[in-house]
Amino acid sequence: MTDQTLRVTVTRQEPGEEPRDETFDVPFDDRTSVLDALDWIKDHSAPSLTFRWSCRSGVCGSCGVMVNGRPVLGCETTVAGYRTSGLTVGPMAHATVQRDLAVDTDEFLAKLRGVSPWMLPTPPVLQPAGAPGPHPSPDAESQDPSAVPSLDVLAVHSQTPGQVEAYRGLSQCIDCMLCYAACPVLDDVAGFTGPAAVATARRWDLDSRDDGNETRFLALAENEEGIWPCTQVGACTRACPKGVDPAKAIRDYQREALG
Repeated sequence: MTDQTLRVTVTRQEPGEEPRDETFDVPFDDRTSVLDALDWIKDHSAPSLTFRWSCRSGVCGSCGVMVNGRPVLGCETTVAGYRTSGLTVGPMAHATVQRDLAVDTDEFLAKLRGVSPWMLPTPPVLQPAGAPGPHPSPDAESQDPSAVPSLDVLAVHSQTPGQVEAYRGLSQCIDCMLCYAACPVLDDVAGFTGPAAVATARRWDLDSRDDGNETRFLALAENEEGIWPCTQVGACTRACPKGVDPAKAIRDYQREALG
């Protein structure tokens, strides 16, 4: 860092108390990130300042904050562009503050779980009573009855490049919650399933190995807080640091539901 300093205001909040702003003069250079600035404040002025970070590489998604009212990843946002306006750092919007810039992620994770964001296999076909079962192999009687049936893993999990490409863009989501902080719908409908959860549901729907489309569709379309509150403003897509397009994923579900 150089002799230049930047005025950084941080919104701080203790559990059960009202938020308050504290301002610091932080040295910086062209490479200083918002996360670097928060580190400097914690090391030199406010040891109790609380914020999350992990990879510092824009991969883990844990350092999301609001900078001058806009959701960003602290590790990927440099402060130099704010030398004139100054910088105000606050906790992510639409999330409950635990302390200072650290927010509760439980509500988001519950919404994510609600769309079954994992591979759902094809359910087994149940044979009616008395119906003949699968033909045994010629040497079935000689096999150990307690042996675990073999599984052709490559046959189950192999995909062509085209099949991977169908969902690759949506699979880039890092669950950073920036799209939730940007979403204006959550100002009025707190229970809205939200952009990242719907995008992740769509990601699995487009996966050729998955058979859970109907399960996720029912969870989203038969729920008034699923896909319906979205008005297609597109703020979620613009906020995404990974180029995921949650607005399109929601729009595709809405069109399917409307036939």
